[in-house]
Amino acid sequence: MKLWQKNTASLKEVETFTVGRDREFDLMLAPYDVLGNIAHAKMLASVGLLTNEEERELVKELREIYKTTESHRTGNLELATGNQAFAIADGIEDVHSQVEFLLTEKLGDTGKKIHSARSRNDQVLVDIKLFLRAELETTVNAVHSFFQLLIAQSEKHKDDLLPGYTHLQLAMPSSFGLWFGAYAESLVDDTITLHAAFNVANKNPLGSAAGYGSSFPINRTFTTQLLGFADLNYNVVYAQMGRGKAERIVASALANVADTLARLSMDACLFLNQNFGFVSFPTELTTGSSIMPHKKNPDVFELIRSHCNRIKALPNEIMMMTTNLPSGYHRDLQLLKEHLFPAFETLRNCLSMAELMLSNMEIKKNILEDEKYKYLFSVEEVNKLVLQGTPFRDAYKQVGMGIENGEYTYTTNVQHTHEGSIGNLCNDKIEAMMNTVLRSFDFEKYHAAIEALLGK
Repeated sequence: MKLWQKNTASLKEVETFTVGRDREFDLMLAPYDVLGNIAHAKMLASVGLLTNEEERELVKELREIYKTTESHRTGNLELATGNQAFAIADGIEDVHSQVEFLLTEKLGDTGKKIHSARSRNDQVLVDIKLFLRAELETTVNAVHSFFQLLIAQSEKHKDDLLPGYTHLQLAMPSSFGLWFGAYAESLVDDTITLHAAFNVANKNPLGSAAGYGSSFPINRTFTTQLLGFADLNYNVVYAQMGRGKAERIVASALANVADTLARLSMDACLFLNQNFGFVSFPTELTTGSSIMPHKKNPDVFELIRSHCNRIKALPNEIMMMTTNLPSGYHRDLQLLKEHLFPAFETLRNCLSMAELMLSNMEIKKNILEDEKYKYLFSVEEVNKLVLQGTPFRDAYKQVGMGIENGEYTYTTNVQHTHEGSIGNLCNDKIEAMMNTVLRSFDFEKYHAAIEALLGK
């Protein structure tokens, strides 16, 4: 069944090509399509396009359909117990058609009225916005969990020194406290960009119809409130133009988290390398070789790195897929789902595996006692001379000449006390920044609206 079909059917090859994998990804939108339908039905009744009885029947049936979609929202098939899991039947084009078919099958003409004053264009727009909003929340929670581990590990290992590098050459002393804490603070900025993406997703496009509004006296503010959106996409043309842009902004936010994870993973691969030997992992968290019995390979970090680098390419993919599109809807936009939707789960899996690995990372003690790291302390020796009154340039030259002449001496004591240094990590400040960002999301507002919509 096609909402747009009249008397002439499309050629089978055309139908297969144009639908593509859309039905597969539409299942992920099913719970949100039902929510959009409930809000739309309530709005139609509020402006006299449905009777109160019709609205009551539609909402009751939609809430029953919603229960069958829960497994698609959570990935937990057990949630469909007692209800047949939602599926798009053969011959039905998409999730929107399936929901309308179920309503019509159960309620007859009342079911056919649900599509008044809207288009599939704004239907899929609101579905995607609701989907992105929920997926961003789940992702933010996963990022926060990993952030908390990094802070805990930073505090635990704040006294364990580590070589610092520039240009992959020995530079200055660092610490595992600094290393873990650096990636924790990186996630703060990443979460700020997730919040920006959430703000873009948390605007209501419903009522923009095909992108040019409707002659029906609809109340878009009402559906905005019912669905818990923070605001409207007011201009109906922009509401339609926002498709592709919203996905790109979300993808950019995911790419920022992915970049942090990819870089951390590269560090971990180096640190495990025998030539570095800074860390180790339990055997069950590494892999071996078919011919080399000594191998303990960091496959988890290598795969995190590759998955995340692929996510980093996602914003550019979306940008290229939407390049040179004029205003209005175009079928090109359909393909964005199969690129963006899986990225959420992939990124969260990477966060989960990184959390598992770092929870079990064993840190080598007293790394910098090895004489090969002696030049890491050259700056410390320069600074000691400066504190004694020697001008910096003279102190630098004096220590440099000592190194060249084989007369360099050093100690491994490090006295760094300024904010954010080895001796003053400021993890409490970093945690405070993250908590400020998390509070700005206000997930509770939309949760309350959705629960009310479902009659909970």
